[in-house]
Amino acid sequence: MPSSKNPAIEDYLKTVYSHTEWQPDPITPSVLAGKLGVAPSSVTEMVKKMAAQGLVSHVPYGAVRLTDAGTVLALAVVRRHRLIETWLVQEMGYGWDEVHDEAEILEHAISDRLLEAIDVRLGRPLRDPHGDPIPAADGSIAAEPFVRADQAARGHLGRVIRISDRDPGLLRELETAGVHPGVELEIESVDDDASARVRIAGATHELPSGAASAIWLTA
Repeated sequence: MPSSKNPAIEDYLKTVYSHTEWQPDPITPSVLAGKLGVAPSSVTEMVKKMAAQGLVSHVPYGAVRLTDAGTVLALAVVRRHRLIETWLVQEMGYGWDEVHDEAEILEHAISDRLLEAIDVRLGRPLRDPHGDPIPAADGSIAAEPFVRADQAARGHLGRVIRISDRDPGLLRELETAGVHPGVELEIESVDDDASARVRIAGATHELPSGAASAIWLTA
């Protein structure tokens, strides 16, 4: 897959893609600025630049959407990021709560040759340690119907598909509770702060604030 060869553009494209991967609302420039930690004026200039290159479509004050060309590049960056995370956990002894920031750096530096070698070494994994699907080299990506735990009905039983990696502390707490991709989990209750009571293998677990909004289950 092609690379933009511009780390800043790669970060923008990956962020736009990731925003709509697990929920339907398109990203606005203000949300994009918040996620990237940059000034709104910087986002405005970069979005104009990417639109001129045919990577995004955007109307003033409206949402930012990837074009087909932008999606191809975004998937290439996402592939590198998630393969690197998987490699760090499986081969380098990192915890799943430690890999995001490392991958953020390495994804811009790794060559296509080394990425392919890592993919082969790992047996061409389909998902990263957090359950996010790893795009194939041709841009195809596995998907299945899902529901976020805080939006699931009481009594919903599903397999954990994905856990957000934004909060390393939460990842450690969930690991302690036995919550990770692949686990069958039943929702008993969810509170307003997205803390939750769930059943795993017949045992009830109390999950901390924010947990239910960070867990995706099979629908």
